[in-house]
Amino acid sequence: MPEMTTSSYVPRADDADSDRLKALLERAATGRDSQAWNDLWTELYHNGSLDVAHPLVLHMLADLAETDKAGTAASALHLAGALLVQADQRYETRHLRHQYAPEVARLLGAANRWRQVTVDRNDYCHLVEAILNLEGDIYWAENLIWGVVSEEYELECPDPDGCASLWMILGERGYFSAAEDYALSDDTETFPLHPADACALKGLGRRLYDLALADGHEGVARALTYAFGEATCPECEQRFSVVGQVAACAG
Repeated sequence: MPEMTTSSYVPRADDADSDRLKALLERAATGRDSQAWNDLWTELYHNGSLDVAHPLVLHMLADLAETDKAGTAASALHLAGALLVQADQRYETRHLRHQYAPEVARLLGAANRWRQVTVDRNDYCHLVEAILNLEGDIYWAENLIWGVVSEEYELECPDPDGCASLWMILGERGYFSAAEDYALSDDTETFPLHPADACALKGLGRRLYDLALADGHEGVARALTYAFGEATCPECEQRFSVVGQVAACAG
């Protein structure tokens, strides 16, 4: 994979934003400056002090995603995906992913290549999140994947009368729902989760399940059957779609 190049865009001598962004990205490209990525997130995402549509942003993040450094590539893909989702929600940048379609295609290509060779479970999940964000299919990818990574969701019961917050646990600790933080009590009542039939999964659930299996992440595939399955509210005993509530809470 080629190393990062910046020759396709030359900032004006008085373009302080370009100089600052280029310097940050070059620090990140070394793979030895972890603070550089924190600074990039602050500049580009949290503060918005640099326009996400700046010509350097997606082009250079695509360059970084195509390097042979797994950590650098993953950081670039995660940031690029988050920036595109943010841009989708802003009027002035809502056409950004179309404007920079070649860069988005490069980012997606890199994300899918890294996805197939990533062994660590959580790193794999974050790459899947980046792919969903880069594709723009769903705006709640972060919430969906975060539950698989952390092995729990904190959700609200869909009952309009309003039950308490619920915890959906899926992973090494078991697969169940609880009406309170079960870790704080030894006698918390729990209800088993109901996984989706893998053969009956459709749409996004089918796609993510098949990808996880094909990539050798059977544990992730299993967790996804519970994420796309159903849970029972311990208070009102209503059954509901876990992923449906993930989407509802994210919206």
